[in-house]
Amino acid sequence: MEGSLEAPTRHPLPWQDEAWYDEAALDAELRRVADICHGCRRCFNLCDSFPILFDAVDESPNEEVADLSAGQLKAVVDACTLCDMCFMTKCPYVPPHEFDLDFPHLMLRYRAVEHRKGETGFMDRQLAEMDRNGRLGSLLAGAANFATQEGGMLRPAIEKVTGIDRRAHLPPFMDTPLTRQAPAIVPPPNPDGPAFGRKVAIYAGCHDEFNDGGPGLAAVKVLAHNGLTVRIEHPDCCGMPKFENGDLPAVASAAQRISAHFVPLIADGWDVVPLTTSCALMLKFEWPLIEPGNADVATLSRHTFDLSEYVVRLSKDCGIAPIAPMDKAIAVHFACHARAQNMGPKAMEMLRLIPEARPALTERCSGHGGKWGIFKENFDRAVKVGKPAARNLVKGDPDVIVSECPLAGPHIRQVLSADGKTPPARIGHPIEVLAQAYGL
Repeated sequence: MEGSLEAPTRHPLPWQDEAWYDEAALDAELRRVADICHGCRRCFNLCDSFPILFDAVDESPNEEVADLSAGQLKAVVDACTLCDMCFMTKCPYVPPHEFDLDFPHLMLRYRAVEHRKGETGFMDRQLAEMDRNGRLGSLLAGAANFATQEGGMLRPAIEKVTGIDRRAHLPPFMDTPLTRQAPAIVPPPNPDGPAFGRKVAIYAGCHDEFNDGGPGLAAVKVLAHNGLTVRIEHPDCCGMPKFENGDLPAVASAAQRISAHFVPLIADGWDVVPLTTSCALMLKFEWPLIEPGNADVATLSRHTFDLSEYVVRLSKDCGIAPIAPMDKAIAVHFACHARAQNMGPKAMEMLRLIPEARPALTERCSGHGGKWGIFKENFDRAVKVGKPAARNLVKGDPDVIVSECPLAGPHIRQVLSADGKTPPARIGHPIEVLAQAYGL
């Protein structure tokens, strides 16, 4: 029997249970799930994990999952970017179906076992130290940006030492972190704004805090213009890069610290709005599965809203300030971690608030996959996976291209260039278009 009449659900992750790390049990579960996937194959076009699996089965002596080696199963795991799209959009066997299939969290379990055994790669571990890297990068922004610029003379040496592909875009660092810019860039609330009296705490993820303040600047302008009192917070990294590594103790620690930071603000009437979809996904959905008994985590989850989701919510709750017409075609990349929040295409809803704007949605992965796509062994695959999204985005010759994922935008530019097309100068967040429409 396929599918279910009940809403999909996810189980808490039993990462503190010794049985979860049993390698024989893990291998048995990998093969059980792989056998179901092999018999279904609906996910063949989502990412390379599934073609790798299906090709391995098809080329095996008996065309059965039982024939696969442990190395072949590891290749499937290594190709997964934890985008969640198989769980969210394709799989008919997710819980509460009796097959109880959650492919991304099974990949996560495999990586958690690897991490516990000390098998996580050195560069994977170092790149996941986002706050440390961000602080150092901002302190030495000039030198860091010179060294990491695309086509720079130092990139071949960096590739040899780190394994980061010389062609991959690496986000430049800002001289001043966003939270330190806040006193100068956060406007007072507009007393005539329809949301006057409300308060919102912007959670700046690591990329917003250290690399690109554009979405944050646009967000505070739009929200303050609509009457909200705005503050910017960055207590720590949400832990998504360590989540990708399977370092669940570190993610649980971040969840405890960051939720404890925000809960007093929530009690004082502040909503919490992450600027980055991956951060919103962690706070709203992944943390409660990692820390299911933590009251602070549960409170933060209930009071966290994705940025586009929050603007749409304001428009329905109290209305938003009038917006000037903007006769532009806007290609909207529906980022995987926005889709995984199961809230619908809120960026599209937000941009439809602009009179005469013509947003069009592309529901395909950019291929970047967090830090996965920057490594030499993955970069060409990341470009290949991103081509359908990139081609669809430029199909109608749009005036603007946007993505809610700050890593997807630059990667899509690279995919377009690799495909012989001229990319736009910037693929920013949809909130930047709304700020432009407001004339802010």
